[in-house]
Amino acid sequence: MLPLYKKYWRTFVDIGFIVLTVFLVMYIFSKLYQIAAPVFLSFVVFFMIEPLAKFLHKRGMPKPFASAISVLVFILVILGILFGVGLIVVSQFAQVQDNLPKYTHMIQTEFTKLTQFLQEKIAALPPNVTAKMNEYFTTLTDYASGWATAFFKYMVGLFSSFSSFMGNFGIAIILAFFLSTEIGSWRKVMRDKSPKTLKNAYTFLKTYVLKAIGSYIKAQLIMVLITLVLVYAGLLILRTGNELALALVCAVFDILPLVGVPVILIPWIIYLFIVGNLSLAIGLSVLLVVVLLTRQLLEPRITGNSIGVSSAFLMLSFMIISLSIFGIAGLILSPVLLILIKELLQQGYLQSWIRLPKEEFDVSPFDMTTRTPDATPPDEPQAGS
Repeated sequence: MLPLYKKYWRTFVDIGFIVLTVFLVMYIFSKLYQIAAPVFLSFVVFFMIEPLAKFLHKRGMPKPFASAISVLVFILVILGILFGVGLIVVSQFAQVQDNLPKYTHMIQTEFTKLTQFLQEKIAALPPNVTAKMNEYFTTLTDYASGWATAFFKYMVGLFSSFSSFMGNFGIAIILAFFLSTEIGSWRKVMRDKSPKTLKNAYTFLKTYVLKAIGSYIKAQLIMVLITLVLVYAGLLILRTGNELALALVCAVFDILPLVGVPVILIPWIIYLFIVGNLSLAIGLSVLLVVVLLTRQLLEPRITGNSIGVSSAFLMLSFMIISLSIFGIAGLILSPVLLILIKELLQQGYLQSWIRLPKEEFDVSPFDMTTRTPDATPPDEPQAGS
Protein backbone atom coordinates (compact mmCIF):
# COMPACT_ATOMS: atom_id res chain seq x y z
CA MET A 1 0.00 0.00 0.00
CA LEU A 2 2.90 2.36 0.67
CA PRO A 3 3.89 2.68 -3.04
CA LEU A 4 0.26 3.49 -3.83
CA TYR A 5 0.19 6.27 -1.23
CA LYS A 6 3.53 7.64 -2.44
CA LYS A 7 2.28 7.71 -6.00
CA TYR A 8 -1.19 9.16 -5.36
CA TRP A 9 -0.80 11.25 -2.20
CA ARG A 10 -1.04 14.52 -4.13
CA THR A 11 -4.18 13.25 -5.88
CA PHE A 12 -5.75 12.22 -2.56
CA VAL A 13 -4.96 15.60 -1.01
CA ASP A 14 -6.44 17.52 -3.97
CA ILE A 15 -9.61 15.41 -4.04
CA GLY A 16 -9.89 15.70 -0.24
CA PHE A 17 -9.80 19.51 -0.42
CA ILE A 18 -12.47 19.52 -3.15
CA VAL A 19 -14.73 17.14 -1.19
CA LEU A 20 -14.22 19.20 1.98
CA THR A 21 -15.11 22.39 0.09
CA VAL A 22 -18.29 20.82 -1.32
CA PHE A 23 -19.27 19.52 2.12
CA LEU A 24 -18.72 22.90 3.76
CA VAL A 25 -20.70 24.71 1.05
CA MET A 26 -23.64 22.32 1.38
CA TYR A 27 -23.49 22.41 5.18
CA ILE A 28 -23.43 26.22 5.27
CA PHE A 29 -26.23 26.41 2.70
CA SER A 30 -28.37 23.94 4.66
CA LYS A 31 -27.94 25.97 7.85
CA LEU A 32 -28.58 29.28 6.09
CA TYR A 33 -31.66 27.80 4.41
CA GLN A 34 -33.04 26.81 7.81
CA ILE A 35 -32.38 30.29 9.17
CA ALA A 36 -33.29 32.41 6.14
CA ALA A 37 -35.33 30.33 3.70
CA PRO A 38 -37.37 33.38 2.50
CA VAL A 39 -34.17 35.08 1.34
CA PHE A 40 -33.25 32.15 -0.92
CA LEU A 41 -36.81 31.82 -2.18
CA SER A 42 -36.89 35.55 -2.95
CA PHE A 43 -34.20 35.04 -5.59
CA VAL A 44 -36.38 32.41 -7.28
CA VAL A 45 -39.37 34.76 -7.27
CA PHE A 46 -37.14 37.60 -8.48
CA PHE A 47 -36.06 35.63 -11.56
CA MET A 48 -39.75 35.02 -12.32
CA ILE A 49 -40.95 38.62 -11.96
CA GLU A 50 -37.92 40.51 -13.26
CA PRO A 51 -38.45 39.92 -17.04
CA LEU A 52 -41.86 41.66 -16.96
CA ALA A 53 -40.59 44.40 -14.62
CA LYS A 54 -37.63 45.03 -16.91
CA PHE A 55 -39.91 45.10 -19.96
CA LEU A 56 -42.22 47.68 -18.37
CA HIS A 57 -39.28 49.75 -17.13
CA LYS A 58 -37.82 49.92 -20.65
CA ARG A 59 -41.17 51.26 -21.85
CA GLY A 60 -40.76 54.26 -19.54
CA MET A 61 -42.50 53.10 -16.37
CA PRO A 62 -40.65 53.82 -13.10
CA LYS A 63 -39.01 50.70 -11.75
CA PRO A 64 -40.97 50.57 -8.44
CA PHE A 65 -44.28 50.66 -10.35
CA ALA A 66 -43.01 48.12 -12.89
CA SER A 67 -41.93 45.80 -10.09
CA ALA A 68 -45.24 46.23 -8.27
CA ILE A 69 -47.24 45.37 -11.40
CA SER A 70 -45.00 42.36 -12.08
CA VAL A 71 -45.49 41.10 -8.51
CA LEU A 72 -49.25 41.64 -8.77
CA VAL A 73 -49.41 39.66 -12.03
CA PHE A 74 -47.31 36.90 -10.44
CA ILE A 75 -49.62 36.68 -7.41
CA LEU A 76 -52.74 36.66 -9.61
CA VAL A 77 -51.32 33.84 -11.74
CA ILE A 78 -50.42 31.78 -8.67
CA LEU A 79 -53.82 32.41 -7.07
CA GLY A 80 -55.59 31.61 -10.33
CA ILE A 81 -53.77 28.29 -10.63
CA LEU A 82 -54.48 27.40 -7.00
CA PHE A 83 -58.12 28.43 -7.29
CA GLY A 84 -58.65 26.48 -10.52
CA VAL A 85 -56.98 23.35 -9.22
CA GLY A 86 -58.77 23.66 -5.88
CA LEU A 87 -62.15 24.07 -7.59
CA ILE A 88 -61.61 20.94 -9.69
CA VAL A 89 -60.35 18.90 -6.74
CA VAL A 90 -63.15 20.01 -4.40
CA SER A 91 -65.88 19.37 -6.96
CA GLN A 92 -64.63 15.91 -7.79
CA PHE A 93 -63.84 14.94 -4.21
CA ALA A 94 -67.41 15.90 -3.34
CA GLN A 95 -68.45 12.97 -5.49
CA VAL A 96 -66.12 10.72 -3.51
CA GLN A 97 -67.72 11.96 -0.30
CA ASP A 98 -71.19 11.11 -1.64
CA ASN A 99 -70.05 7.57 -2.48
CA LEU A 100 -68.13 7.09 0.76
CA PRO A 101 -70.99 5.29 2.62
CA LYS A 102 -71.20 2.77 -0.24
CA TYR A 103 -67.43 2.18 -0.14
CA THR A 104 -67.53 1.77 3.65
CA HIS A 105 -70.37 -0.76 3.42
CA MET A 106 -68.44 -2.74 0.79
CA ILE A 107 -65.35 -2.90 2.99
CA GLN A 108 -67.37 -3.96 6.02
CA THR A 109 -69.14 -6.70 4.05
CA GLU A 110 -65.94 -8.11 2.57
CA PHE A 111 -64.19 -7.96 5.93
CA THR A 112 -67.05 -9.88 7.58
CA LYS A 113 -66.89 -12.56 4.88
CA LEU A 114 -63.12 -12.82 5.21
CA THR A 115 -63.36 -13.10 9.00
CA GLN A 116 -65.94 -15.89 8.82
CA PHE A 117 -63.88 -17.77 6.23
CA LEU A 118 -60.72 -17.54 8.33
CA GLN A 119 -62.56 -18.65 11.48
CA GLU A 120 -63.84 -21.76 9.70
CA LYS A 121 -60.41 -22.64 8.30
CA ILE A 122 -58.51 -21.92 11.53
CA ALA A 123 -60.93 -24.07 13.56
CA ALA A 124 -60.06 -27.05 11.35
CA LEU A 125 -56.30 -26.67 11.87
CA PRO A 126 -54.23 -28.40 14.60
CA PRO A 127 -53.59 -26.22 17.69
CA ASN A 128 -49.81 -25.98 17.14
CA VAL A 129 -50.29 -24.74 13.56
CA THR A 130 -52.79 -22.13 14.76
CA ALA A 131 -50.37 -20.88 17.44
CA LYS A 132 -47.56 -20.66 14.89
CA MET A 133 -49.76 -18.74 12.47
CA ASN A 134 -50.75 -16.32 15.22
CA GLU A 135 -47.09 -15.77 16.05
CA TYR A 136 -46.21 -15.08 12.41
CA PHE A 137 -49.22 -12.80 12.03
CA THR A 138 -48.22 -10.84 15.15
CA THR A 139 -44.69 -10.38 13.83
CA LEU A 140 -45.99 -9.30 10.44
CA THR A 141 -48.40 -6.76 11.91
CA ASP A 142 -45.64 -5.35 14.12
CA TYR A 143 -43.46 -4.79 11.07
CA ALA A 144 -46.38 -3.32 9.13
CA SER A 145 -47.23 -1.03 12.05
CA GLY A 146 -43.64 0.19 12.23
CA TRP A 147 -43.53 0.92 8.51
CA ALA A 148 -46.91 2.64 8.60
CA THR A 149 -45.86 4.80 11.56
CA ALA A 150 -42.65 5.83 9.80
CA PHE A 151 -44.56 6.60 6.60
CA PHE A 152 -47.15 8.76 8.36
CA LYS A 153 -44.43 10.62 10.24
CA TYR A 154 -42.74 11.29 6.91
CA MET A 155 -46.00 12.55 5.39
CA VAL A 156 -46.73 14.76 8.42
CA GLY A 157 -43.23 16.19 8.12
CA LEU A 158 -43.79 16.85 4.41
CA PHE A 159 -47.07 18.67 4.97
CA SER A 160 -45.62 20.62 7.88
CA SER A 161 -42.73 21.62 5.66
CA PHE A 162 -45.22 22.62 2.95
CA SER A 163 -47.15 24.89 5.31
CA SER A 164 -43.96 26.58 6.49
CA PHE A 165 -42.85 26.79 2.85
CA MET A 166 -46.01 28.72 1.95
CA GLY A 167 -45.36 31.19 4.76
CA ASN A 168 -41.76 31.63 3.62
CA PHE A 169 -42.97 31.97 0.04
CA GLY A 170 -45.22 34.90 1.00
CA ILE A 171 -42.30 36.69 2.66
CA ALA A 172 -40.14 35.86 -0.36
CA ILE A 173 -42.56 37.69 -2.67
CA ILE A 174 -42.18 40.87 -0.60
CA LEU A 175 -38.39 40.54 -0.57
CA ALA A 176 -38.38 39.91 -4.34
CA PHE A 177 -40.28 43.16 -4.89
CA PHE A 178 -37.67 45.19 -3.01
CA LEU A 179 -34.86 43.31 -4.75
CA SER A 180 -36.40 44.12 -8.14
CA THR A 181 -36.61 47.83 -7.31
CA GLU A 182 -33.01 47.93 -6.02
CA ILE A 183 -31.33 45.52 -8.45
CA GLY A 184 -29.61 48.32 -10.38
CA SER A 185 -27.73 49.60 -7.32
CA TRP A 186 -26.85 46.05 -6.21
CA ARG A 187 -25.42 45.27 -9.65
CA LYS A 188 -23.36 48.47 -9.57
CA VAL A 189 -21.93 47.52 -6.17
CA MET A 190 -21.08 44.01 -7.40
CA ARG A 191 -19.53 45.38 -10.60
CA ASP A 192 -17.42 48.04 -8.92
CA LYS A 193 -16.41 46.52 -5.59
CA SER A 194 -16.34 42.74 -6.07
CA PRO A 195 -12.98 40.94 -6.36
CA LYS A 196 -12.05 39.57 -9.78
CA THR A 197 -12.18 35.98 -8.53
CA LEU A 198 -15.82 36.43 -7.49
CA LYS A 199 -16.64 38.09 -10.81
CA ASN A 200 -15.07 35.21 -12.74
CA ALA A 201 -16.94 32.66 -10.62
CA TYR A 202 -20.23 34.49 -11.23
CA THR A 203 -19.56 34.62 -14.97
CA PHE A 204 -18.83 30.89 -15.00
CA LEU A 205 -21.99 30.07 -13.04
CA LYS A 206 -24.15 32.35 -15.19
CA THR A 207 -22.74 31.05 -18.48
CA TYR A 208 -22.68 27.32 -17.80
CA VAL A 209 -24.56 26.39 -14.61
CA LEU A 210 -27.66 28.60 -14.34
CA LYS A 211 -28.76 27.77 -17.87
CA ALA A 212 -28.53 24.05 -17.13
CA ILE A 213 -30.48 24.52 -13.89
CA GLY A 214 -33.31 26.13 -15.87
CA SER A 215 -33.27 23.17 -18.24
CA TYR A 216 -33.40 20.81 -15.26
CA ILE A 217 -36.48 22.54 -13.81
CA LYS A 218 -38.18 22.37 -17.21
CA ALA A 219 -37.33 18.66 -17.40
CA GLN A 220 -38.92 18.02 -14.00
CA LEU A 221 -42.08 19.86 -15.06
CA ILE A 222 -42.18 17.80 -18.27
CA MET A 223 -41.94 14.55 -16.26
CA VAL A 224 -44.77 15.65 -13.94
CA LEU A 225 -46.89 16.60 -16.97
CA ILE A 226 -46.22 13.20 -18.57
CA THR A 227 -47.28 11.47 -15.34
CA LEU A 228 -50.43 13.59 -15.16
CA VAL A 229 -51.42 12.77 -18.76
CA LEU A 230 -50.70 9.04 -18.37
CA VAL A 231 -52.63 8.69 -15.11
CA TYR A 232 -55.55 10.79 -16.40
CA ALA A 233 -55.77 8.82 -19.65
CA GLY A 234 -55.53 5.50 -17.80
CA LEU A 235 -58.25 6.46 -15.32
CA LEU A 236 -60.50 7.62 -18.16
CA ILE A 237 -60.05 4.27 -19.92
CA LEU A 238 -60.81 2.41 -16.67
CA ARG A 239 -63.78 4.74 -15.96
CA THR A 240 -62.98 5.09 -12.28
CA GLY A 241 -64.72 8.42 -11.80
CA ASN A 242 -63.05 11.57 -10.39
CA GLU A 243 -60.30 11.03 -12.96
CA LEU A 244 -58.94 14.58 -13.08
CA ALA A 245 -58.82 15.01 -9.29
CA LEU A 246 -57.03 11.70 -8.83
CA ALA A 247 -54.60 12.48 -11.66
CA LEU A 248 -53.79 15.87 -10.09
CA VAL A 249 -53.18 14.24 -6.72
CA CYS A 250 -50.84 11.71 -8.36
CA ALA A 251 -48.99 14.57 -10.12
CA VAL A 252 -48.56 16.43 -6.82
CA PHE A 253 -47.16 13.32 -5.14
CA ASP A 254 -44.91 12.80 -8.15
CA ILE A 255 -43.23 16.13 -7.36
CA LEU A 256 -42.41 15.05 -3.81
CA PRO A 257 -39.00 13.39 -3.40
CA LEU A 258 -38.96 9.60 -2.96
CA VAL A 259 -42.78 9.38 -2.94
CA GLY A 260 -44.38 9.28 -6.38
CA VAL A 261 -47.51 7.73 -7.86
CA PRO A 262 -47.26 4.31 -6.09
CA VAL A 263 -48.22 5.94 -2.78
CA ILE A 264 -51.67 6.65 -4.27
CA LEU A 265 -52.24 3.67 -6.54
CA ILE A 266 -50.91 0.78 -4.40
CA PRO A 267 -53.33 1.27 -1.43
CA TRP A 268 -56.16 1.67 -3.95
CA ILE A 269 -55.20 -1.57 -5.70
CA ILE A 270 -55.03 -3.44 -2.38
CA TYR A 271 -58.47 -2.13 -1.44
CA LEU A 272 -59.92 -3.29 -4.78
CA PHE A 273 -58.49 -6.78 -4.31
CA ILE A 274 -60.05 -6.91 -0.82
CA VAL A 275 -63.53 -5.92 -2.05
CA GLY A 276 -63.30 -8.30 -5.00
CA ASN A 277 -63.14 -5.75 -7.86
CA LEU A 278 -60.43 -7.70 -9.67
CA SER A 279 -60.89 -6.15 -13.12
CA LEU A 280 -60.28 -2.58 -11.86
CA ALA A 281 -57.45 -3.74 -9.58
CA ILE A 282 -55.68 -5.39 -12.52
CA GLY A 283 -56.29 -2.32 -14.67
CA LEU A 284 -54.77 -0.01 -12.08
CA SER A 285 -51.83 -2.39 -11.66
CA VAL A 286 -51.19 -2.21 -15.40
CA LEU A 287 -51.47 1.60 -15.25
CA LEU A 288 -48.96 1.72 -12.38
CA VAL A 289 -46.51 -0.45 -14.32
CA VAL A 290 -46.90 1.74 -17.43
CA VAL A 291 -46.27 4.93 -15.42
CA LEU A 292 -43.20 3.49 -13.67
CA LEU A 293 -41.73 2.07 -16.89
CA THR A 294 -42.33 5.34 -18.74
CA ARG A 295 -40.56 7.30 -16.02
CA GLN A 296 -37.67 4.84 -15.96
CA LEU A 297 -37.25 5.11 -19.73
CA LEU A 298 -37.78 8.85 -20.14
CA GLU A 299 -36.40 10.35 -16.92
CA PRO A 300 -32.71 9.56 -17.61
CA ARG A 301 -33.10 10.98 -21.12
CA ILE A 302 -35.10 14.11 -20.29
CA THR A 303 -33.57 14.98 -16.91
CA GLY A 304 -30.12 13.60 -17.72
CA ASN A 305 -29.88 15.48 -21.00
CA SER A 306 -30.94 18.69 -19.26
CA ILE A 307 -28.00 18.56 -16.84
CA GLY A 308 -25.61 16.49 -18.95
CA VAL A 309 -25.70 13.46 -16.61
CA SER A 310 -27.40 10.47 -18.24
CA SER A 311 -26.93 8.01 -15.36
CA ALA A 312 -30.19 7.69 -13.41
CA PHE A 313 -28.34 5.68 -10.74
CA LEU A 314 -25.82 8.49 -10.20
CA MET A 315 -28.49 11.19 -10.07
CA LEU A 316 -30.79 9.35 -7.66
CA SER A 317 -27.92 8.18 -5.44
CA PHE A 318 -26.53 11.71 -5.16
CA MET A 319 -29.99 13.13 -4.36
CA ILE A 320 -30.71 10.48 -1.71
CA ILE A 321 -27.32 10.98 -0.02
CA SER A 322 -27.70 14.77 -0.08
CA LEU A 323 -31.24 14.54 1.31
CA SER A 324 -30.11 12.20 4.11
CA ILE A 325 -27.18 14.39 5.17
CA PHE A 326 -28.38 17.94 4.57
CA GLY A 327 -32.18 17.64 4.41
CA ILE A 328 -34.24 19.60 1.91
CA ALA A 329 -31.35 21.99 1.23
CA GLY A 330 -29.23 19.04 0.10
CA LEU A 331 -32.00 17.91 -2.23
CA ILE A 332 -32.15 21.40 -3.76
CA LEU A 333 -28.38 21.61 -4.18
CA SER A 334 -27.76 18.09 -5.49
CA PRO A 335 -28.66 18.79 -9.15
CA VAL A 336 -26.78 22.10 -8.95
CA LEU A 337 -23.64 20.30 -7.78
CA LEU A 338 -23.96 17.65 -10.47
CA ILE A 339 -24.23 20.38 -13.11
CA LEU A 340 -21.30 22.23 -11.55
CA ILE A 341 -19.06 19.13 -11.49
CA LYS A 342 -19.93 18.35 -15.11
CA GLU A 343 -19.11 21.89 -16.24
CA LEU A 344 -15.87 21.97 -14.22
CA LEU A 345 -14.85 18.80 -16.04
CA GLN A 346 -15.80 20.09 -19.47
CA GLN A 347 -14.10 23.45 -18.98
CA GLY A 348 -10.89 21.82 -17.71
CA TYR A 349 -10.85 23.13 -14.15
CA LEU A 350 -10.72 19.75 -12.42
CA GLN A 351 -7.81 18.72 -14.65
CA SER A 352 -5.80 21.64 -13.32
CA TRP A 353 -6.94 21.27 -9.70
CA ILE A 354 -6.32 17.52 -9.28
CA ARG A 355 -2.75 16.35 -9.82
CA LEU A 356 -2.37 12.86 -11.29
CA PRO A 357 0.81 10.75 -11.60
CA LYS A 358 1.57 11.24 -15.28
CA GLU A 359 3.08 7.75 -15.72
CA GLU A 360 -0.22 6.09 -14.68
CA PHE A 361 -2.50 7.24 -17.50
CA ASP A 362 -2.23 7.34 -21.27
CA VAL A 363 -5.34 9.49 -21.28
CA SER A 364 -6.41 11.54 -18.28
CA PRO A 365 -9.62 10.21 -16.61
CA PHE A 366 -10.81 13.81 -16.60
CA ASP A 367 -10.44 14.13 -20.37
CA MET A 368 -13.96 14.78 -21.75
CA THR A 369 -12.99 14.61 -25.44
CA THR A 370 -14.23 11.68 -27.50
CA ARG A 371 -11.59 9.47 -29.11
CA THR A 372 -11.86 6.54 -31.50
CA PRO A 373 -10.16 3.32 -30.31
CA ASP A 374 -7.55 3.36 -33.09
CA ALA A 375 -6.78 7.03 -32.85
CA THR A 376 -3.35 7.99 -31.59
CA PRO A 377 -3.68 10.45 -28.71
CA PRO A 378 -1.96 13.77 -29.36
CA ASP A 379 0.93 14.91 -27.26
CA GLU A 380 -0.68 16.88 -24.46
CA PRO A 381 0.46 17.58 -20.94
CA GLN A 382 -1.11 15.50 -18.19
CA ALA A 383 -2.69 17.20 -15.20
CA GLY A 384 -0.21 17.51 -12.40
CA SER A 385 2.87 17.06 -14.59
